[in-house]
Amino acid sequence: MDRTTTVLIIDDDPTHLKIYGWIVNSAGYEALPALVKLDRIEFPEKPVDMVVMDYRLTGQITAVQAAELTQTLYPGVPIIVLSDVYDLPADIAPFAQAFVRKGEPAKLVEVLARLSKQSEGIADTT
Repeated sequence: MDRTTTVLIIDDDPTHLKIYGWIVNSAGYEALPALVKLDRIEFPEKPVDMVVMDYRLTGQITAVQAAELTQTLYPGVPIIVLSDVYDLPADIAPFAQAFVRKGEPAKLVEVLARLSKQSEGIADTT
């Protein structure tokens, strides 16, 4: 049974969740928004295939803490870090399979496609 690849989007800005949700959906994936509140993340109750997360989170939860929690809930799921900085920050690097600067939707779609193919290849070999 085939199902649409799901992409968890973690951000503390509801507008950014909508924007990146549109990008992800328009690329043929199912966007699952996860709003970061002051001291928690509202995770959806669906399986997740990939994660796109904002690096600069406000509140008590840092991006590293969000990545750690994400890896606990969804082991082995690739994480794409979004940020307006120029390079992948060192503290989040151990958790990230990719880095995309905000404002580069074509690159985000390209990275999603690449990671999706890699995941399918892994699934096909087991």
